[in-house]
Amino acid sequence: MTMTVTQSVITIAAVVLGTMTTRFLPFLIFPEGREPPAFIRYLGAVLPFAVIGLLLVYCLKDAVFASYHALPELIAITVTAALQRRKRNMLLSLFAGTALYMLLVQTCFV
Repeated sequence: MTMTVTQSVITIAAVVLGTMTTRFLPFLIFPEGREPPAFIRYLGAVLPFAVIGLLLVYCLKDAVFASYHALPELIAITVTAALQRRKRNMLLSLFAGTALYMLLVQTCFV
């Protein structure tokens, strides 16, 4: 089923409006110079770790039932954690861990 031009324009407008709202609303609610509430600061400190934990659980949810029992996932997670601990560069750690995982599942654990 294809959309008409009107439906496509409405869909694109809704996506643009939703994206702009989520991007600009925090700056309108908490302008520069105004201290955010303690709860918002708490969420800013806690949520990054919660997101990483959620991604870790999502990554491993089906891995235990594979024939190699999550070995490439655990190797990539170990390398990612070691790089993060040593270099303290999140982008480098995530990129290297992802690249290693993709290399392992496409070459060693086929």
